[in-house]
Amino acid sequence: MAISFSLTDKQREAKALISQTAIHIMLFGGSRSGKTFLLVLAVVNRALAASESRHAILRFRFNHVKATIVNDTFPKVMKLVYPHIEYRMDKTDYYAEFPNQSQIWFSGLDDKDRTEKILGAEYATIYLNECSQIPYSSRHLAVTRLAQRAMVDATGHPLNLKLFYDCNPPTQAHWSYKLFKEKKQPEAGSKDLLPDPDNYISLQMNPEDNLENLPDSYIDTLKGLPERLRKRFLLGQFIPANENALFSIETIEAQRWVNQDLPDMLRVIVAVDPSGSDSEENDGDMIGIVVMGLGTDSHAYLLEDLTMKGTPEKWGKVAVNAFERHDADRIVAEKNYGGGMVRSVLQTAKRNVPYKAVDATRGKVVRAEPISALMEQGMIRFAGHFPELEDELLDFTTTGYQGEKSPNRADAFVWAATELFPALLKREKKKDFRGSGLSKSWQS
Repeated sequence: MAISFSLTDKQREAKALISQTAIHIMLFGGSRSGKTFLLVLAVVNRALAASESRHAILRFRFNHVKATIVNDTFPKVMKLVYPHIEYRMDKTDYYAEFPNQSQIWFSGLDDKDRTEKILGAEYATIYLNECSQIPYSSRHLAVTRLAQRAMVDATGHPLNLKLFYDCNPPTQAHWSYKLFKEKKQPEAGSKDLLPDPDNYISLQMNPEDNLENLPDSYIDTLKGLPERLRKRFLLGQFIPANENALFSIETIEAQRWVNQDLPDMLRVIVAVDPSGSDSEENDGDMIGIVVMGLGTDSHAYLLEDLTMKGTPEKWGKVAVNAFERHDADRIVAEKNYGGGMVRSVLQTAKRNVPYKAVDATRGKVVRAEPISALMEQGMIRFAGHFPELEDELLDFTTTGYQGEKSPNRADAFVWAATELFPALLKREKKKDFRGSGLSKSWQS
C-alpha cells in the first residue's frame, strides 16, 4: 500500500541515504526535523520486508523510549503509513509483533537486567535514538548484537544489517562526531582512522527542512534560545568542544529525568545566590534561585530554576514561596553580599524560615569541581530542561568561568548540591561509596 502522506524534500534525501549499502547511518540536526519519524519508519519497513526478523529501538533510559517511541512515534508511523497492518504490542516485554512474525523490541540501556535480556538476542536492525545520551561502551555492546541473518521475502536475499543513529548534535568531543564526521576511532587519545569509513554516512536535518509539519511559531521559538542552544536545536550544529570544561552537554543529557516518576524526597533545599543589588535595573545581575531535592534513591534532583531580577522584597518572596511549595527543609544563601541582609529579606517574607548562610571563601571553579564529579557519576539529575542554567554550567572550565555574565543560576545550583551531599555522607557514614557511584574523595 502506498504511503498516505508526503515526505519533505529532506526526508526523501534521508530515505535515499538509508537505502544505501553503508551499515552505520546517522541523521543529525535540529529539533523536530523529522529524524525520529523517518528512522522508525525505516525500521518498520525492514521488519515488514523480512519475515521472522528481529529489530531493536534503544535509548539510554527505558522510560524515555516508552514515552517518545512506544507511545508516540511508533503508533504515529503505523497510523499514517500502515493503517491496514495489524500488530500486537506486548507491554510486558515491550515489543511489537507483525503478522509476518517479525518483531521490533524497545528498550533502554540504563537497566542492566533489561539490557542483558534484550541484547541476549541478535537483530537485523538496531536504532540508537538520541545517541548523544548513550555512552560509547553501550553503543559497543549494541553493535555486537547486530548479527541476525534474515531474508527479504520478495527476493530471498539477506536483509542488509543496519545500525541507525540520530541526535541533536552534542559537542565535537562526542563519539558520534568522531565516528561520522572525523571518521576516527572515538577512544580517548586515539588518532586512528576508521578502517571502513565508507560504512559511516550521515545527513543533517533541521527544523527549517520540515516547516510544513511544524506550527508557524516554532522556528521563532528556537530563534529566541540562547546561542549555544540555538546552534544545537535550530541550526543542528556540533558545538566545538572545550577540553577544560567541567560540565558537558553529554553528561547533562544523560542525567535528564523527564517522563519518569520522581522518588520521594528525603531533603529539599532552596538555594539563593544574591546579586547584592536592591534595584530591578536591566544592568543588574540576576538573583540565582534553584530548588534541589535528595531522593530516597540517593540521587539529587534539580527541580526548579526560579532565577530572576527584582528587589530583595520580590526575590525573597519567590524563594520563600518555593520553600513552602516544595515543603523544603532549608534555604541556603551566599552571605558575601551581607548574610544579615539576606536573613532579614527571607524572614521578612516568612518569619523564622530555616536559613543557612554559606561563605564563598573559595573560587567558583573550585566549588564547582566536586559537583562536576558528582554529575559525571550520575548522582545529580535534571528533572526537566533548564536551558539558561545549563548554559552557565557549560561555561565553567578548569581555567575559570568563561561566560559573559555572572553565573548566578549555576552558583545557586552548586550551593544546593553542596548542601545536599554532606547530608548524604553524614547519613551513610562508613558506607563504601564505590557501590553508590561516589568516589573515595567523598568519604572524608
